[in-house]
Amino acid sequence: MPQITIEYSAVLADLFDRRGFALALHPAASELIGSALGDFKTRFHALDEVVIGDGGAAEAMVHADVAIMPGRDAAVKERLGALTLETLCRFLGSGSGRNTQVTVEVRDIAGYHKRVLPQ
Repeated sequence: MPQITIEYSAVLADLFDRRGFALALHPAASELIGSALGDFKTRFHALDEVVIGDGGAAEAMVHADVAIMPGRDAAVKERLGALTLETLCRFLGSGSGRNTQVTVEVRDIAGYHKRVLPQ
C-alpha cells in the first residue's frame, strides 16, 4: 500500500519521465497520507491502442489509479488526487502533437494482503 497504476498512451513513452514521476510523488504522498515511503509501489502500462472521443489520432491519455488503505477522509483523498495530477503533468513532456487527457482516481483498497520475502 499504496498501489499506484499508471496507464498511458504508448505514443507518450519518450516524453513521460515515469521514474522521475514516481520518485517525486512517493515522498510527497507519503507525507500527505502518513504512509511509509517504502510501502509505495508504482507500475506503468503503455497502451498501444487507445480510442478517445471520435478516435482521432491527435488524442492521447494518461490515467492514474491510486489505491490506498481505507480510513482517510475525503479531503485527504482530494489533496492526494490533486497532488498526483499536478505531478503527472509536471513529468509529461511537451511536444507530443496531441491533446493529452490526464486523469486520476483515488480509491480505497479492498482486501489487501502483503508479505515481504527476505533476500
